[in-house]
Amino acid sequence: MNSVSRKALAAVAMASASLLVLSGCASPKPGAGYIACGVSDEGSWTDKSFNESVMDGLMKAKDEFGVEIKDAESNSSEDFAPNLDSMVAAKCDVIFAVGFNLVDAVNASAEANPDNAFVTIDGWSNGATNLKPVGYNMAESSYLAGYAAAYYSTSKVVGVYGGLQISAVTAFMDGFYYGAKAYEAETGTPVTVVGWDATTQQGDFIGGFAPNDAAGKTIAAGQIQAGADVLLPVGGDQFGALSEAISEAGVDAKMIGVDKNWSLLDEYNGKMLTSIEKRMTQAVYDIIKAGAVDKTAFTGEAYTGTLANDGTALSETEFITGDLKTKLDELKAGIIDGSINPLS
Repeated sequence: MNSVSRKALAAVAMASASLLVLSGCASPKPGAGYIACGVSDEGSWTDKSFNESVMDGLMKAKDEFGVEIKDAESNSSEDFAPNLDSMVAAKCDVIFAVGFNLVDAVNASAEANPDNAFVTIDGWSNGATNLKPVGYNMAESSYLAGYAAAYYSTSKVVGVYGGLQISAVTAFMDGFYYGAKAYEAETGTPVTVVGWDATTQQGDFIGGFAPNDAAGKTIAAGQIQAGADVLLPVGGDQFGALSEAISEAGVDAKMIGVDKNWSLLDEYNGKMLTSIEKRMTQAVYDIIKAGAVDKTAFTGEAYTGTLANDGTALSETEFITGDLKTKLDELKAGIIDGSINPLS
């Protein structure tokens, strides 16, 4: 082998070695070393509702920032406190407690562990500076959904029912009621809302949030029999049971989703008029980014998702078009500028 060939081979070898060294020393992602954790409400992380939306935010932060994710799934309310304790023991930098039902447990845990950062999704803080409440003004987007339901309905009867009669649920129902009644006032066309009367705070409730609860299907069947052709269940994943009730009744009715955009799921394609979104995924992602990437000091300052900050929204579907979309955009602008009160 001549000297030129030997020099060429040596150059190739050196270049290959350099590439190996560079690949082995690639810069870590900006969130490396940060641990973000979650404790679920009752049910799984794949509940197609609150839990899953929060887990999506955790996984998005993991993929983009390289943070480590730890979690504890709650099968019952008895798991809440032990699961929070396990996340504290895991030395998490931030712990997300998902759902209204964990509010007592997460407040107790925050008070007992002042050096840990906690976030309560759809809950509140009793004053601990290391607990950030994340809430949503769901009456705003639900008002838009109520108007859309009344506009779309052929029978001018729309239905709504909830999981439990708690504020996190009735906020949807109130907004929906007043949005439907806004259509009535504007057009002079009577609209009947079955399942909830916001003026008396009386209505239909399943009694819990178990997916596709038989009691929910019974309520839905009754509302369909009363003439409802657009129905909003505010109880997590009740859409399989509702879809069955619609099919068994042999009617052409549409559903309205909650928490996330249900129309993206193949089984509900064409069945969802729209969805009332709580954009929890983005809130979780933003909170992790602030701590893991921006290195912003954690505070207990509340985050409230609104139409103005895009924390809540109405999903766009093939049904939200033309004059209806134009009207909904006008109503949204009115809610944002304060000229429309979604609770009256």
